[in-house]
Amino acid sequence: MRVQSLLDGSDPEWGHMMLVAQQSVILLAIVAFTISTMPDLPEWLDNMLDVVNMFVLVIFASEYLRRLWAALSRLGYMFSLWGIIDLLSFLPTMLIASTQSQGVRALRLLQLVRIAKVGRYSRALLRLARALNEVRSELTLGLFLAGLVLYVAASGIWIFERSAQPELFGSIFDCLWWAIVTMSTVGYGDAYPITAGGRIFTALVLVVGLAVIALPTALISAALVRSEFEEHDDDTR
Repeated sequence: MRVQSLLDGSDPEWGHMMLVAQQSVILLAIVAFTISTMPDLPEWLDNMLDVVNMFVLVIFASEYLRRLWAALSRLGYMFSLWGIIDLLSFLPTMLIASTQSQGVRALRLLQLVRIAKVGRYSRALLRLARALNEVRSELTLGLFLAGLVLYVAASGIWIFERSAQPELFGSIFDCLWWAIVTMSTVGYGDAYPITAGGRIFTALVLVVGLAVIALPTALISAALVRSEFEEHDDDTR
């Protein structure tokens, strides 16, 4: 359908221009949101931001309605990931504009969903999404293993350090923070072992943590390479 190809940027005549226009509106929305967080804005700038937000709202809402009309399955689009992102890109702004309730204005954070719309028009991000979908089973297993290792690390350091530092390692819940910081190699320094056993155990946790972090990275990298080769083969056919 012509409308769908225009919206997706695949139309041979107007596709590229539509992509540039859509990405420009997304960038405008992000810039306007960023400026609106500054304190003590002059009235003229505040009014200008209101106009920009209204313009962006109309563009995003009309895009959502056009995609809904052009979709082969309207219900399928409404409950798809991109359908939900398209809806959230303008719905919070409508609710905020219609009321001054603090509870509703907390929805302002959902305006950040607009950033995700860039992914629809970026081949690199779409390739990443395909790669993540391809290795989702392996990533799920990796997350399970990471959670298991985190719990074992927290339990181990609790055994070694609970007597020496009860204020920092008094329970496994306290130790989970240490395990996350240590395995991610961030190392804030707010909690660290002082016993010999705790230090040896920490060294082992660091080695295992590097392996746990490297596993999903390797899986995603391999999937990205495969996706790029497949895309290249499709383009050359």
